[in-house]
Amino acid sequence: MQIYTQVVGEMEVNCYIVEQDGACVVIDPGEEAARLISFLEEKKLCPTHILLTHGHFDHIGGVNPLREKFACQLAIGAGDASMLSDPHKSLGVISGKPLDHFYMVPDLLFREGEILQVGPLRFQVLETPGHTPGGVTYLCGDALFTGDTLFAGSVGRTDFEGGSPIEMSRSVKRLASLEGDYQVLPGHGPSSRLSWERTHNFYMRAGGYAGLS
Repeated sequence: MQIYTQVVGEMEVNCYIVEQDGACVVIDPGEEAARLISFLEEKKLCPTHILLTHGHFDHIGGVNPLREKFACQLAIGAGDASMLSDPHKSLGVISGKPLDHFYMVPDLLFREGEILQVGPLRFQVLETPGHTPGGVTYLCGDALFTGDTLFAGSVGRTDFEGGSPIEMSRSVKRLASLEGDYQVLPGHGPSSRLSWERTHNFYMRAGGYAGLS
């Protein structure tokens, strides 16, 4: 499995392109769709699915151009589906772009424990709300794509509409309890290891949460 990271948009979202044996999935194409399309064409990759960790505007802005180019299926946690049909909920109102830029209809709504098999790539869905009501983490091989739930040394904000410190605390505890060790590939910032986060991340060690601004 090969994972490429493209940092996109003013919010510097980590867009992940995951491929193996010709199978390809894009996770959180936040913006700069033209650059992402150019990268995919350069690598001769044709994604069949776009997976969203959650529905905030900075993670979804490149979705529609990618779907038009590659006819990808779009998937998101069921609890965040309404964010794609109502750009106000995605906070698209603060993006500076027309609201229809953030309107989209998903093909797949994921729930806890579901599996998406794309060729040899196997994505397991872990519901990790807190940053948003329907935030999910994707487990594929030795990688955890945590979106804005778990960052290197920190966790996501809960002060946006639909956020919950209680749910965030539960989600962080849930990730900490996973057996084994994994790469942590967050929605922003550097990558990490789950073993490092268990030892050094205050929110994971304390089993608690304090809102960040």
